[in-house]
Amino acid sequence: MDILRLHDLKKSYGSTYVLKGINLVIEEPQIIGYIGPNGAGKSTTIKILAGIIDNFEGEATVLGMDVRKDSLAIKQRIGYIPEQAALYEVLTPLEYLKFTGRLYQLPDNVIDKKSWELLRLFELADKANMRMNGFSKGMRQKVLLISGLMHNPEIIFLDEPLNGLDANAVILVKEILAQLKLSGKTLFYSSHIMDVVEKISDRIIIINNGEMVADGTFESLKAEAAKGSLENIFTALTGDEQHQTTAGAFVDVLKS
Repeated sequence: MDILRLHDLKKSYGSTYVLKGINLVIEEPQIIGYIGPNGAGKSTTIKILAGIIDNFEGEATVLGMDVRKDSLAIKQRIGYIPEQAALYEVLTPLEYLKFTGRLYQLPDNVIDKKSWELLRLFELADKANMRMNGFSKGMRQKVLLISGLMHNPEIIFLDEPLNGLDANAVILVKEILAQLKLSGKTLFYSSHIMDVVEKISDRIIIINNGEMVADGTFESLKAEAAKGSLENIFTALTGDEQHQTTAGAFVDVLKS
């Protein structure tokens, strides 16, 4: 059974297609780096796989289940960490985690134990009973990460999971992701932070204008593009190599 399969996946808004026929198979646990420019279709792909968007063309299966027909069963077995931490901010972290834990049908004693331990590891135990409407973006992101992982999902979809985190938290989350992979999890990871994707991904997929333009290990993409860093490879494959010229023009305008 494939962990994940996409066949000719398309998604349009009106007459505009944001996904134009994505074909992808994941057969074994690994970290997939899914990158592309803004508007390339990354978040749309993840939302389809997580069962949030069901109006699409083509086929999508997760753990052998049809995303359209079995979205609830799929949601019980996956974790989803979106880019924006849209939490119920009038709740405390403990209240929010109990709410999400019950959605995953975890017993209350398990929810309570995991919530306290995970909040402590993220240095939020002293904020466990505070309303989240006063939390920083990074603090809300930590609660969101815990809520998406506390049920120990088999596949984890992450859309810019490091958003708002400080340097120490970024290092910790990178290590958590690496150890989740070692424990047999599959991570589907979308990010604009190229060096993180380069370091943690077993396989990197570059998407541009709704189409896959590259798929392979970092070393294979580097050999193919002969551009060195993932940032340079990305720039070459997405057809935008004018950054230096544009940056120079920007600074010239500032000086004028």
